[in-house]
Amino acid sequence: MIAVAKTSLSDGVLAALSTVLDPELDEPITDLGFVRSVRIQDGNVTVHLRLPTSFCSPNFAYLMASDALDALRRVERIGQVVVQLDDHHDSGKINAGLAAEAGYVGTFGVEAEQSLDELRGIFHRKAHTAAMERCAEQLLRTTDVPVDDLHQVTLADVPEGSHKEALLRRRATIGLSTGPTSRLVVDDEGRALAAEEVPLRLRFAKSVRISMEGNAHFCRGLLATRYGSTT
Repeated sequence: MIAVAKTSLSDGVLAALSTVLDPELDEPITDLGFVRSVRIQDGNVTVHLRLPTSFCSPNFAYLMASDALDALRRVERIGQVVVQLDDHHDSGKINAGLAAEAGYVGTFGVEAEQSLDELRGIFHRKAHTAAMERCAEQLLRTTDVPVDDLHQVTLADVPEGSHKEALLRRRATIGLSTGPTSRLVVDDEGRALAAEEVPLRLRFAKSVRISMEGNAHFCRGLLATRYGSTT
């Protein structure tokens, strides 16, 4: 529950929306400029979302809109909550599904190729992979740990800071160990890797991280082109 006792309802609403991530980019929709408008009247909240193009993946669009609705409903003292997606080729279907609380499968029917939980899991693992690579790269850059010893590095060896905090959050999300003796470089199941396996794993992780960061930059550019501003 997001408390608003010491802040305004609008602050609570914005704080809630900032917890909603684009599943592919692993960045808050507020930072990406995807929140088009917020209207608060008599404690009731209406939020309009926008995306870089009208043909952004419908399942990603639904996931963000659904997560925004859930996050807002956790704000204390909030009244009715409406979340609508604008200017998307499936806006009508998504908005109707949210209003009816039909769920992902109920909204898309036979078009829903996988459950929303499966979709979340895919992108949570990608986010963990990218976060792991950031920590490994930082460790190599700022300490005297050699590449050949990375398979022995534990979470306790990772410098404190935003990269480590992000890694621990993402590990917790997918159910991997966050204990100090847990290895830093692991596979998607949390299995520690042998020394010869680490370089390939990190090359793959770097490609995931670069792809995510590049896509985020591209999406910001498309959004600015489409709407003239991302603020």
